[in-house]
Amino acid sequence: MPSTFAELALLPSLLGTLAARELTTLTDVQAQALPLLLERRSVVAIAETGSGKTLTYVLPILDRLKRMELDGNRVEDEREPRALVIVPTRELGEQVATVFKAYTHDTRVRVRAVLGGQKLKMNRETVAGPFEVLVATPGRLEKLIQKEELSLAAVRMVVLDEADQLLDLGFLPQVRDVVRACPSQRQLALFSATMSPAVKELVARVFSDAVVVETWGSQKVVPTLTTRHVDVPDGRRFTILETILAEPTTGGTMLFANTREQCEALATQLHAAGFTCVVHRGDMDPVERRQNLRAFRDGRIALLLTTDMGSRGLDIEHVGRVINVHLPKEMENYLHRVGRTARAGKEGLVINLVTPRDAPLMAEIDDGGTAPTPVRYRRQRT
Repeated sequence: MPSTFAELALLPSLLGTLAARELTTLTDVQAQALPLLLERRSVVAIAETGSGKTLTYVLPILDRLKRMELDGNRVEDEREPRALVIVPTRELGEQVATVFKAYTHDTRVRVRAVLGGQKLKMNRETVAGPFEVLVATPGRLEKLIQKEELSLAAVRMVVLDEADQLLDLGFLPQVRDVVRACPSQRQLALFSATMSPAVKELVARVFSDAVVVETWGSQKVVPTLTTRHVDVPDGRRFTILETILAEPTTGGTMLFANTREQCEALATQLHAAGFTCVVHRGDMDPVERRQNLRAFRDGRIALLLTTDMGSRGLDIEHVGRVINVHLPKEMENYLHRVGRTARAGKEGLVINLVTPRDAPLMAEIDDGGTAPTPVRYRRQRT
């Protein structure tokens, strides 16, 4: 199994871009899946968040499509991409498109994105003309196909990114219809942080011929993550949170709650206590949500308060700390949340505010190897 990008049969232009970006060593998922994808095998990859999954499919797509062009098979037809990446949310789609474009400066391949929340007229203009790669959310993709604004007849490769979230959002029918609309000889790739029952069902139905790779860190927290459990007596949750937020930290902090009501209550308490934060929730105005996310990503705001919507697909480099103000019930959601920090080998900290009702999840977390010593914050006497 290769350990560096230089060992892969990639185009010189792609190797040059990787070198310029000082990327040399393959992550676990890249070492396992990249050679298979370059051999045009279909792949199901289950890997922890922050493990380099996006680049694992971006490089084979660009390599394959550029080689087709160099062999004289250039894209000439309008509205017929040769590679399709399906993502669950607009935010993830924008991130994926950005990664693609970072590698097309020397390897000239045209990338387009049609994502939910954009105006349909703009989507139609986006897919007009010839191009190679399309990044799309399922609903918007389905509309363009139905209106005959887009054809999948030339697609050579289909990628499902964050497949567990795609299925959680109810997109299984659209995903199956899209795959059926592509040529029978298309190459398939699925990437997911967890092998949920829904993902297993999709793999059995659509990816039966795929090679399944699973990294050592999938379904687990990464070793560069430090975990602290903090016992929370009744009525002390916000007092303890204030104490934690006063501690020095590096990078931004993501605060997780379970419900819209919890988010609203926390935002009110934080602002009243003098903390500046922004909110990222599914029921918000999309423009405001993107503005808030941008303010956090740019480092202008240090605290991002979110629900499980913020636990998947967001790749924000500077998140140094995750605080589960309200813990989720499911281990799968917990893994997605803590995966927002300690990404790509960096260190990170997760702090869990724990009440007796969280005992079942705590047992699973401790079984997963974190087993930190609980911390008790005591009120200091004045």
